[in-house]
Amino acid sequence: MSLFPEDAPYRVLARKYRPGDFDALIGQDAVVTTLGNAISSNRLAQAWLLTGVRGVGKTSTARIIAKALNCIGPDGSGGPTIHPCGVCSNCTAITAGQHIDVVEIDGASNNGVDDVREIIEAVRYSASQARYKIYIIDEVHMVSKAAFNALLKTLEEPPPHVKFIFATTEANKVPATILSRCQRFDLKRVPADTLAAHFARVSEAEGVTAEPEALALIARAAEGSVRDGLSILDQSIALAGQGPVTAGAVRDMLGLADRGRVAGLLDAVLKADVHGAMAAMDSAHSAGVEPQALVSGLLDLSHAVARAKLAGSADPALAEGDRALVTQWAGQLSFPQIHRLWQLLLKAHADVAQAPIPQQAAEMAVLRCVHASGLPDPEKLAKLLAEGGASLPATRSEAPVPRRETAPVASAVRQLEAIEIRDAAALVALFEQKLEPMLAKQLRDDVAVVSVQPGQLALAPVGKLPGTFAADVRRHLDDWTGAKWNVEIGASAEGVESLRQTADRRTADAHEAALAEPMVQALTQEFPGAELIFPPPPRESLSPPRLRSATS
Repeated sequence: MSLFPEDAPYRVLARKYRPGDFDALIGQDAVVTTLGNAISSNRLAQAWLLTGVRGVGKTSTARIIAKALNCIGPDGSGGPTIHPCGVCSNCTAITAGQHIDVVEIDGASNNGVDDVREIIEAVRYSASQARYKIYIIDEVHMVSKAAFNALLKTLEEPPPHVKFIFATTEANKVPATILSRCQRFDLKRVPADTLAAHFARVSEAEGVTAEPEALALIARAAEGSVRDGLSILDQSIALAGQGPVTAGAVRDMLGLADRGRVAGLLDAVLKADVHGAMAAMDSAHSAGVEPQALVSGLLDLSHAVARAKLAGSADPALAEGDRALVTQWAGQLSFPQIHRLWQLLLKAHADVAQAPIPQQAAEMAVLRCVHASGLPDPEKLAKLLAEGGASLPATRSEAPVPRRETAPVASAVRQLEAIEIRDAAALVALFEQKLEPMLAKQLRDDVAVVSVQPGQLALAPVGKLPGTFAADVRRHLDDWTGAKWNVEIGASAEGVESLRQTADRRTADAHEAALAEPMVQALTQEFPGAELIFPPPPRESLSPPRLRSATS
């Protein structure tokens, strides 16, 4: 039922169905329970901080708290209650925003020291009509640092008749000195099914027929915000005119009509159909679809596939045809394939945003996804290599004879074949090449490589190692080679050396051998105090030692 007479000016649904008590506040059960217990037990804080995304009820909750603390009941004898009556003078004045003792302040436009000074001066006086004088500061994170500092003393020890309620979407910007003086309540995003049920009640109260699928679409588009969802519902009712709100009309209004086009493109990508994917790209471009929006749609569908594979069923908010496709893809793809597709599309989203010609960047990104979809999982690829390079899958557009089209697969095979770890030097060189200098240094200085075999690495510690060393080495080797590795660190063994120890020993041996040379002995006798030094040799060859005089 409408809360306003028929001859009143039209009020948008987001204002018309704003919650007036805790019973009407949806999706915030924890907040309602905590505040209810605090009011019933008279354990009232001097300040509350309400935070959350837009449209979840921060300001509405602040007004409900103000009514709950100041309600006097229909007969004028009531006290603070979790169920304000809504009909007493205080409740009606607060609902209308006209109560002299409940002051709502916009923190964005009243953010200076002078504005806070006015509050500090006013709190000294008792409430005129209500039980408590309440200051509601919306978007409190916009208040300046100096103004916050000016408010600290008053906020910590306000008069008994004063309460502060702060609301913000960015609690991380509120100073810690303010946060420590407030009880914080994080209002959560409202679940889509709760929103859909709420929108159904609003539609019924408005005398509007709405399809359940349409309400589910609106709830999904609202992203947890009640206000956003009511605004979309308001627009949908206006679009429908005197007819029902249909799912098709909502899809058109929200720009979801091209979901079928995106689904067709993703289907071609997953089938490794190069020509089909490029035809879908050309069709979308001709229809005026922005490349960025197209990649965003592919990301959205990829996420839906991952959720469907995890949950076992597709999102009911999707169209019937999309649900069937998403369910089919979820059954065909493994999680590694879905993750790989997601990462490629995520990079494509950034590339398209920065490219001078977005359409070209989008096409190249789609081509990458097409060719990647023709590759097997890393585990399967390693298994194929171990079996002697058995036949690998080809994309649909590849001709049966030429090998040019199999370049992505052949490149991956060559890359894995090129990574051969035969000894400690090759292992350290691999980690240096992959820009992992810390692990390369530890492999060179702090461990001795006992044995290296395909998929098996045995090490012995000669220095101090972090607890995650073996796991870090194994993870990188798995990623770089595409095979599973077992990295074992045993006890220190006799006769095994790290590469550093081996190099130092060889340098010492060379130094002793050089000192034993007759020429070197003659020179040291001729130049007392001279020192024989060895410059760091280049990798290709060793430079001969040179003499450095003590006087040079």
